[in-house]
Amino acid sequence: MRLANSANSTARTRKRSVKAEFVVCSDCEQEMGVEIPRTLAQGPSEFIPEKEILQLASGDAETRVLLMEAFATLGRLDNVTLLMGFHPQYLDSFLKTEHYLMQVDGPLPYCYRHYIAIMAAAQHQCSYLVNLHVNDFLQVGGDPKWLAGLDSAPPKLQTLSQVNKILAHRPWLITKDHIERLLRSEDHGWSLAELIHVLVLLTHYHSLASFTFGCGIISATHSDGGHSPRHPSGPDVTNGNSVDEQPLGHDRIDQVTGTTFEVEALLEKMKRLQECRDEEGTSQEEMATRFEREKAESLFVATSDNERWIDTREISRHFEDPSYGYQDFSRHGDQYVPTFRAQDYTWEDHGYSLVNRLYPDVGQLLDEKFQNAYNLTYNTMAMHKNVDTSMLRRAIWNYIHCMFGIRYDDYDYGEINQLLDRNFKVYIKTVVCSPAKTTKGMYDSFWRQFKHSEKIHVNLLLMEARMQAELLYALTAITRHLT
Repeated sequence: MRLANSANSTARTRKRSVKAEFVVCSDCEQEMGVEIPRTLAQGPSEFIPEKEILQLASGDAETRVLLMEAFATLGRLDNVTLLMGFHPQYLDSFLKTEHYLMQVDGPLPYCYRHYIAIMAAAQHQCSYLVNLHVNDFLQVGGDPKWLAGLDSAPPKLQTLSQVNKILAHRPWLITKDHIERLLRSEDHGWSLAELIHVLVLLTHYHSLASFTFGCGIISATHSDGGHSPRHPSGPDVTNGNSVDEQPLGHDRIDQVTGTTFEVEALLEKMKRLQECRDEEGTSQEEMATRFEREKAESLFVATSDNERWIDTREISRHFEDPSYGYQDFSRHGDQYVPTFRAQDYTWEDHGYSLVNRLYPDVGQLLDEKFQNAYNLTYNTMAMHKNVDTSMLRRAIWNYIHCMFGIRYDDYDYGEINQLLDRNFKVYIKTVVCSPAKTTKGMYDSFWRQFKHSEKIHVNLLLMEARMQAELLYALTAITRHLT
């Protein structure tokens, strides 16, 4: 078993009590000796054809084992797990981390964990994740009265509201004062170990909301309390009738016309950039200038104006101040925030050890998850094989951190404009900063010849880079409190 077997008895009793959202295959049922419920929807994603998920679930043996283990441990196969199944190495790491955070003994009560997940997902209007954790919250014995709204939750949980919204939308604004208010409250204070658990959960579910919207994941219509996103005057996307149907897939690459040059041009740019690296270095002054230029240009990368309609009436009660949203990292007035120089506080040298000390083993699990997403490669790009994609992966990761005001001294930010075109930047910024605005048109508009599995990998990079950026700011604030 890849997943730990130390789940608490409460978690074990709820196995098979939560409905699965999608069928894997009949062989899985026979091997496990249980019947896996069928979904009423036509697949887990608005963006990715159902047949590709079916092929995945009935194909690779390693993936099938992981999906069966996930069902046995979690009591369901949710749509997030199914799409991550395109990358089993990452999925293994993700499942172990989420299992440890939610089901293994730790600083927080189990009902608190799921309520915090609800708060974090609601902050991004992610009804899919909210519905999952409402069910889980009730399964572990959570008080249904808390679900009436944040005002009905225990005051200790209510104190997390401000940190929740800051981390979700403007993490660079979190300070040691926010941390100290949570630690020093006379009646509702948190311990340091509890607070680390809280911060990891908040950042995990903020970033998972980005993955959910970035992959077009939809709720199963039969889930308790679930609903499908539906525009008041538009079609139900779960019926496969959404506007601009016919997504690009593995079997449609050869049908695309006029886009072959995009992949070839990207490969040529990567080759030229590597040659420039080998020929001459760039001064630190020029590197700093290019970072500031890229950060400034990111201000002009606007998210989509065609915001998808989401019914938030059942979600907004779980967080306060719906008007508080993403604002670009900037330097003006009282909101001046200096650039976060990565070498001054790194995940590897500082954040990892702090998390592991206060919440044992979690630092190691998070580090493996970050590394799996960042280093994941099959050495392919669209139809090309034997390609070194490290330059492209680093550009994506560092662009996200640049938007969050984080600078790496050893990186040439001029590469970002060479490798990431405007459509791709719009998609990245929307998924990371305003995920509920992500549309199918945006998903289809970038990397038009690439496979869906490659776009899912992009979303893994976006999710993990975002989570690490949030954690860096939060853990820096805790370190300043401690020193």
